[in-house]
Amino acid sequence: MAINWYPGHMHKAQKQIREILPLVDIIIEVVDARLPYSSENPLITEIRGDKPVIKVLNKADLADPEATEQWLSYFAKQRTMRTLAITTKDLSACKQIPAIIREMIPNKGHTVTKPINAMIAGIPNVGKSTLINILAERQIAKTGNEPAVTKAQQRINLKDGIVLYDTPGILWPKIENPNSGYRLAMTGAIKDTAMEYEDVALYTCEYLLKEYPEAICKRYQLEEIPKTDFELLEAIGAKRGAKQAGGRINLHKASEVVLHELRSATLGRITVEKPQYIASEEAAVAAEIQRKADAKQARLDKANRGRRNAKSQKK
Repeated sequence: MAINWYPGHMHKAQKQIREILPLVDIIIEVVDARLPYSSENPLITEIRGDKPVIKVLNKADLADPEATEQWLSYFAKQRTMRTLAITTKDLSACKQIPAIIREMIPNKGHTVTKPINAMIAGIPNVGKSTLINILAERQIAKTGNEPAVTKAQQRINLKDGIVLYDTPGILWPKIENPNSGYRLAMTGAIKDTAMEYEDVALYTCEYLLKEYPEAICKRYQLEEIPKTDFELLEAIGAKRGAKQAGGRINLHKASEVVLHELRSATLGRITVEKPQYIASEEAAVAAEIQRKADAKQARLDKANRGRRNAKSQKK
């Protein structure tokens, strides 16, 4: 699914991140515990090198606890990385982060002149600003339910030997993995106006039928599990009275029900991707990138042959 949403401030934020990274001792990357892979920013992975990272899986109260444990194990295998699953409703869990920072950067932060410089980053709507306010113990970062609330970089003194660089939540110009695009849309990381609502709802229904069929049947009081995503969406619309003239199901209204109840955890604690998906999806993305590169090269070769033939004919 193509996502057509890349505000100008996000381009500026990418530039700012690259500029301040050499000054930073450690990165706090906030991801959504329901989609830890799809909500991590490839820019951070690309440019951090061996710089230490704390991977914070936020909104763990909305995610499947068993899947969260799988993700913590998955990320723990990466070098110079610590992982932590939290919800910003639990202040004590959030306040573990400064102690982890000092543990990972033991040689700084003991004097005012040599604080630990930490950069906090994450895509829109993962709860980064709320976490900053908890760590700062004051209202500094603007929060909201809409993605892309933070528009500018901030420098925040946590008063415990740590200086925090806040950056706006950024997506990236092109999401190569179509599954990641759908998952970001499912969980509200992008504005609803940037996606085809019914398309995303059908993808959601397909996933729920595969991974959480019992939860769906219980929530919508279905006597049997529908066989297809479309049948499930229609069944949900019928149960919720989303009907239009002639008794047909209003698929847009049914889609709103599904996505709202997924995002609010009304359907239960659901994780929308599992670690075992990643290898095959990355292989598929690599194959598609290679296919496009081969097709582009074939077009160039054809054009070059055409030019050479035209020159030889003129002679």
